[in-house]
This record gives sequence, structure tokens and C-alpha cells, in this order.
Amino acid sequence: MPVALGKLPSLALGFFFCTAACGQGEADTHPPPALLPLESETAPKLIAYPPLAEPLARGVVIIQYQTEHTRIMPVFGKAAVEVSPRLGHLHVTVDDWKGTWAHTSEDPIILVGLTPGTHKVLLEVADPTHKILTSTTVSFTVPEKKTNGRPHIDDGHAVKP
Repeated sequence: MPVALGKLPSLALGFFFCTAACGQGEADTHPPPALLPLESETAPKLIAYPPLAEPLARGVVIIQYQTEHTRIMPVFGKAAVEVSPRLGHLHVTVDDWKGTWAHTSEDPIILVGLTPGTHKVLLEVADPTHKILTSTTVSFTVPEKKTNGRPHIDDGHAVKP
């Protein structure tokens, strides 16, 4: 809708008072928030919990974890290393396997299909260039599957108890 010329000075005056009252029409007396140099940030911390008992009894490994002083996100590259607060991801290795994968969310780590027996999972917090910042290992035992007197599927073949 067009503005009548007679109303234009009052609109401009209202805008001036609004911006001055809101602190946008004058110099800001507060400095902008500064990003901390990464070397002055607290070292990252990784806390991993034992797998949840009920799913583990069924052979499903759910490892919950939390990080401190690092946000787990799917961000990679040299530029992302300079972001503060620190960004990173997890490297996950099961049973000293030569392969590892990047876990890029704060969701729990879920493993299925592990053979019954003792296992360990190495969790490493890595920066966006994959430099390892801290790590921890979670050890657990996957129990034998109970059949309750019924056949169960094992490697694609029905097995009688």
C-alpha cells in the first residue's frame, strides 16, 4: 500500500526512535562475543556407558555416550577445526577390526549381529580433520541366544535345541 507523503516524516521519526531505543541507532557499548582460540578451550571429554542390559540380552548392543567440550556433528575439513565451541565426530572400531566408521550424531551407537562372547568397542573423539582428541573403550559380553525350546535361525539354517 502506498504511503502518503504527509505520513512519511512521522514514519521516519518513529523508525529513528525505535532504533535508538533498541540500541541499533547508536554505537553498541558491548563488544561482540569473541570466539575462543581452540588452545584455550577445555580438553574434550568422552563418557561412554555400558550397553543397555535388556537389548544386550537379545544380542543388540546399544551404547549411550556423551561428550563434553565437543559437539558431535557431521562437519569435516580444516575450516571446521577453527570453530568454537569445538566440533567433532566419533571414530568407532569394534574388536580391533582394521576398519572404523565415523559416527556423526549424538544418537546411541547400535550394533547387531555380533557373535556371542566378549567384545570391545573403541570410541575416539576426532576433530573435523580426524585428529584423535580423546578415547575410551567399552567392553561387554553378548550372551548365547536362548531358544526357549523352539528352533531359532542361525546363519540361515533352522537349528533344533
